[in-house]
Amino acid sequence: METQNTDTNELIKRRFEELDELYEKGFEPFAYSYDVDNYSETIKNNFEELEQKDVKIAGRIMAIRRMGKASFTHIQDKEGRIQIYLRKDEIGEEYDAFKLMDIGDIVGVEGYVFKTRTGETSVHVRSMTILSKSMRPIPIAKETVDEDGNKVIHDQFADKELRYRQRYVDLIVNPDVKEVFKKRSSIVTTIRSFLDANEFVEVETPVLQPVYGGAAARPFVTHHNTLDMDLYLRIADELYLKRLIVGGFDRVYEIAKDFRNEGIDKTHNPEFTMLELYVAFKDYNWMMKFTEQMIEDVATKVFGTTKFEIDGTMIDFKGPWIRLSMVDSIKESTGVDITNTTLDELKAALKKYNIELEDSANNGKMIDELFGAAVEPSIVQPTFVIDYPIEISPLAKKHRTKEGLVERFEGYVLGREICNAFSELNDPIDQKERFLSQVAMKEAGDDEATPIDDDYIRAMEFGMPPTAGLGIGIDRLVMLLTNQPTIRDVILFPQMRKEK
Repeated sequence: METQNTDTNELIKRRFEELDELYEKGFEPFAYSYDVDNYSETIKNNFEELEQKDVKIAGRIMAIRRMGKASFTHIQDKEGRIQIYLRKDEIGEEYDAFKLMDIGDIVGVEGYVFKTRTGETSVHVRSMTILSKSMRPIPIAKETVDEDGNKVIHDQFADKELRYRQRYVDLIVNPDVKEVFKKRSSIVTTIRSFLDANEFVEVETPVLQPVYGGAAARPFVTHHNTLDMDLYLRIADELYLKRLIVGGFDRVYEIAKDFRNEGIDKTHNPEFTMLELYVAFKDYNWMMKFTEQMIEDVATKVFGTTKFEIDGTMIDFKGPWIRLSMVDSIKESTGVDITNTTLDELKAALKKYNIELEDSANNGKMIDELFGAAVEPSIVQPTFVIDYPIEISPLAKKHRTKEGLVERFEGYVLGREICNAFSELNDPIDQKERFLSQVAMKEAGDDEATPIDDDYIRAMEFGMPPTAGLGIGIDRLVMLLTNQPTIRDVILFPQMRKEK
């Protein structure tokens, strides 16, 4: 079988030539299956039990050291790397095939476990099967072949943009990356277990929505041909989950993909993962304690501790967390009392931080920006910032004692927001007025204001019990717990600019 290759890259050209030669010699370079019965780290950790025992393993070739009629090779599987030893006089024609193998190729080998003279646990190969010929060299800075035919790797795959764009290669050559995503999986699994143990029901709500809501964000728009109507990728699943509270579910949650048509930076990706949960008959005070318990449970079960060194700072997630009034913290940092101030005073305060907003920005928007500039960066240990302006919290219940504020908290660590929660608004008349205020803000130019959702109002009119709600950004939580600098480091395939 002949193959075609128009790539001028010499390394790729050589691999295509090797592929043709494998076919000519009667070898199948792309296998259908291989029965594996052991793995690298398991073999190393159980050497005494497995010494001289036969094993079948498979993995990607990561290093080759040829010595004429014998070779040492390291292969990488799901657990790590292990050395294999091959001799021409023992595997015959398969050794001829091995001479056409490259770093990156995937092989299966059967043999017995032993230790070399240097004490390295290895597999002495009795038979080898080619499982997949790699047609592209692993994109490293340089790959050379010495006079003995040994392939030498210089440096590793380090370019950030290439790593995000070609995550499959990143996972091959940077083992620590895989560990981050295994930890991410464990974090999500532990959250689920914690919620299930607390009698929550996991549900699914629509990704395509006729009316978007539940957050202040610009949506992605699509069109359904059969229905001939525009739909929106959800920016949050809040309003559907609260419909279920109306319907009689007392405790519901969803771990969902949400989508917001906004900028990309260290903590924002257009597609991200949110946990949202709602509990009937509770308020935001109850939810603060529950949030502390859940994150402490995750930290302890996944990492064995509540203390983490993040960006060089020791952070302790053990409750109780600090409670910080938004009003008091702004007054302490800026001297501005946001409960008794004018637009001009807010604008003057913002100018000190070089923040300019659109003319349509209201008091709440300005207060939010002022808090972000003056207070957020100073928050280090896990902190609940409580009691927000009503203008920026259209779905939260009015504060029972503080005029102009709502019962809302956001959780912050090292200046980063990781969660948001309310005593949920359950008065349909008040809710409709809040929606109408949002509509007025949108008409005035605020493209993040939300439209009115008439069906949600109708659901509330059937009676919604007092409810506490919580949203946690899974990506941001994973960033913190695994000490990763950007959201792209905890999303397997982050959104990227179009490849040139």
